[in-house]
Amino acid sequence: MKHVSLSLPLLLAMPAMAQMNPVQLELRPWATGLSGPVYATHAGDGRLFVVERAGRIRIVTDSMQVQPGYFLNITDRVNDGGGEQGLLGLAFDPEYAQNGFFYVNYIHGSGNGTSRISRFQVTANPDSADPASETVLYTLPQPYSNHNGGCLQFGPDGYLYCGFGDGGSGNDPENRAQNLGNALGDMIRIDVSQHNSTYAIPPDNPFVSAQDTLPEIWASGLRNPWRFSFDRLTGDLWIGDVGQNAWEEVDHWPATNGGGANFGWRCREGFVPTPNVSQSGCAAQGPFVDPVAVFNHGTQGWCSVIGGYVYRGTEFPRLQGLYIFTDYCNGDFLSLGADHALDTLLMTGNYGYSGFGEDVAGELYITDVEHGTLHKVADACPMPDPVINFDGETLSCDGGNGWQWFLDGEPIPGANAQDLAPVANGTYQVRTNLGDCQLWSNELVVTNLGITEQGAFRPKVYPQPARDRLEVRHDGPKPRFHVDVLDASGRGVLRLEWPRAAAVLAIDASGLPAGAYVLRGTSADGVGWNLPVVVEH
Repeated sequence: MKHVSLSLPLLLAMPAMAQMNPVQLELRPWATGLSGPVYATHAGDGRLFVVERAGRIRIVTDSMQVQPGYFLNITDRVNDGGGEQGLLGLAFDPEYAQNGFFYVNYIHGSGNGTSRISRFQVTANPDSADPASETVLYTLPQPYSNHNGGCLQFGPDGYLYCGFGDGGSGNDPENRAQNLGNALGDMIRIDVSQHNSTYAIPPDNPFVSAQDTLPEIWASGLRNPWRFSFDRLTGDLWIGDVGQNAWEEVDHWPATNGGGANFGWRCREGFVPTPNVSQSGCAAQGPFVDPVAVFNHGTQGWCSVIGGYVYRGTEFPRLQGLYIFTDYCNGDFLSLGADHALDTLLMTGNYGYSGFGEDVAGELYITDVEHGTLHKVADACPMPDPVINFDGETLSCDGGNGWQWFLDGEPIPGANAQDLAPVANGTYQVRTNLGDCQLWSNELVVTNLGITEQGAFRPKVYPQPARDRLEVRHDGPKPRFHVDVLDASGRGVLRLEWPRAAAVLAIDASGLPAGAYVLRGTSADGVGWNLPVVVEH
């Protein structure tokens, strides 16, 4: 917002570009005693279902208690011998409340094993599924034991998405991620709504009619999309794609773009060509979709990006709309906004955060596979930022305690009360303490500070800043006034009459553009006054 100065003899307060209070996260303990947790999700109610890599699913209630026993235990058919093998994904059917179906992704068989997408069903006990109800819907042999992906999500379109890694080893030796003839290094999209022993291909999949391609493929060029998610508000797809030796990346694909995205692996890692990989044929595979953020192994200490979610809960308004993610080694929790601007949220330094989860209300959680814990992701300072209001004479902070006022960035000695009468032109701001949180208010610029003569008529205006309505008040005798609303250029935009007998003049500001204004009052007997106001919408 631009600063605006008026050449009128008045006290003008208006918003300026304030120093923002950076959002800081905290991780609140939510559950302990878990074994190798890698993911958490909900089934449309208040419970959280935590996936344990060995082949078990546990239930955490909204009272933060881990229920005894298991919702599902299929350790007898899960291969978790390698560090990236095991039970890896879980998604509940969009109609789970009616049909009790849910889907898992796990590695089956010995050695490198085979990826399985299977459907199971809950029993009459809502806290227990039937291990014998398994229907295997999709299998994919794994050439190596790593880069299995495994995340399952139902998209906003009701189809089931699964992200597979490139099959493992280094540099994707068979160039699987660029080969649309197999699902390794790809994301598939299938229709499981018929609830039979197979699946259908959505008719708008991008390669449904192409030769020498798998029609279930939705996107390609992924190395290991360990965790991905859909923004529950916009439907946009966010992917944390685990890198190789140099770069971790976050990918974003808008819901309006349809399928067919190629994110570039193995031709490139992050923004750069992959070292020691022939670029022959890469140009023909493009154009590639650029990542929205990359992180370096050497200088930033990243090793395995853990894709997260766009926060759409209500408990922490300052997190609203931020995509929150972390890294398995580095432990830095970061966010990306809708404009892909990066902001560091929490520097933890902890090792082992393995998967974010979202509850039915959109609140976020994080599993720690190394310590067997589940934490809730929270705003460390969830209260609204303090706001300075101005009534024409006094600056007032609307909350907090332990106030310290600043003028042009310097503390004002002794200005430690909630209110302050400005005595000089400049930029005013207040810092407050709310518990352990220290927050800064907006800034107000005071210009053309005038001195009111003793006994001069000076009404008050509320609130400041105003939104859709403001009131001019004066207690006691007064003449009848013509009141003009002047914009920043001094042009009159509104005229009202303030009768002699009325103590309050109400002004509808809903139609005024946001900005700085002056209220000018004049009477027949020569009494006049000016009041600065600010309108915000």
